[in-house]
Amino acid sequence: MRRQRKAKIVATLGPASADQKTIQALFEAGADVFRFNFSHGSHADHQQRYEIVRAVEKTVGRPIAILADLQGPKLRIGQFADGKIELLAGQEFILDRDSTPGSNQRVCLPHPELFEVIAGGQALLLDDGKVRLQVLKCDGQAIHTRVVNSGTLSDRKGVNVPDAVLPIPALTEKDRRDLKFALELGVDWIALSFVQRPEDVLEARALIGDRASILSKLEKPAALDQLDAIVQVSDAIMVARGDLGVELPPERVPGVQKRILRVCRQHGKPIVIATQMLESMITSPVPTRAEASDVASAIYDGADAVMLSAESASGAYPIPAVAMMERIITEVERDPLYQNLLDAQHESPLPTRGDAICSALRDVTRIVGAKATVTYTSSGHTSLRAARERPMAPILSITPKLATARRLALVWGVHSTISDQVHNESEMVAAACQTAFKEGFAKVGDQIAITAGVPFGQPGSTNLLRLAEIWPQ
Repeated sequence: MRRQRKAKIVATLGPASADQKTIQALFEAGADVFRFNFSHGSHADHQQRYEIVRAVEKTVGRPIAILADLQGPKLRIGQFADGKIELLAGQEFILDRDSTPGSNQRVCLPHPELFEVIAGGQALLLDDGKVRLQVLKCDGQAIHTRVVNSGTLSDRKGVNVPDAVLPIPALTEKDRRDLKFALELGVDWIALSFVQRPEDVLEARALIGDRASILSKLEKPAALDQLDAIVQVSDAIMVARGDLGVELPPERVPGVQKRILRVCRQHGKPIVIATQMLESMITSPVPTRAEASDVASAIYDGADAVMLSAESASGAYPIPAVAMMERIITEVERDPLYQNLLDAQHESPLPTRGDAICSALRDVTRIVGAKATVTYTSSGHTSLRAARERPMAPILSITPKLATARRLALVWGVHSTISDQVHNESEMVAAACQTAFKEGFAKVGDQIAITAGVPFGQPGSTNLLRLAEIWPQ
């Protein structure tokens, strides 16, 4: 099954999408990657869904990527004696280390590390920003604040600290257990939540090795201070606009999204735009016009993928939500303005052999009207560099490794296939022509452009570019 679009769709699985019939229908509607949210569900739930996705993969004959999204160090307040309280603007409120149930005067903050970095003048946001506190002082045992806006606060609500880099590990003990389980399952991507600095990614890399690729979720303003370094050490990036939209003023989020997109394009790293993309479709069979425009804008900006969260995990219309996203992407990519915008956003190649070859590949496909750009890859590097160039012709990626083919399902424009290892240039050209013809990318007489690394099978060695014509098979 060949997608007639280049941007990809990530769909979250959950109670509304847990059976094989629904998951296969989601794939057929357009989902390329399935996200397992480890903030919810048991290991048994995730294992069952993993086995279903792999069964669907076998049925449809296409590589499908699985993304395990770790919960990360979510900060929460403690509990109240009466379950909830009312806070009034102007009153003082204390967060302390006392574990006894709270009142409308104080509550426990069971994160001792926060007391080291909180200072007067900073803001604390509770319950996704619904309650805002202004810090007056912190004495190491208690954080004294003034309530900025009135509101109701109940047990275990989240805490956001937009003005500080938090001295907390990127991986909690729960994350480490979930990571071990996910890697044993065989997931393709690991999503790290609340990444603040490149060291967070490197810590995870030491545990993951090459067993999965790492997608860093940017949810905290502190990450923007080291954005370039975080992108460089990550395999992909997600703009997670939920928590990011809490800690940043809403008017800043669109500009930050575009900035992150630009840096990812510079480095050739896939980028996923996520959160509230078609949120009204949790309960409605159609999205708002603003939501459709939001998805379209991400595609016009050159995003690799867009993501559905609750829409496909727990909403009433999971399959229509994926189908709607498919239609929006397809409509954008038909627009002549789309390719013009991609060309205008094109980044200069880095001074490497791989980027030089893939930059030439982009020009060659346009000049000769090649129907496909065929990339031979072992690690996925060649296909990633080709995708960075955003060529007009689709990217037909050929790899001998199933794991590589699955990971590339997240990447813009890449149609990934599995083939036996080739040993010389003539075998490569023959296999490229046969695959392009068989997969419906080219017909007899069409031209294709082929790139690979010689010697074959050696990761990161892209150094060959060939043109070939499809002959009768």
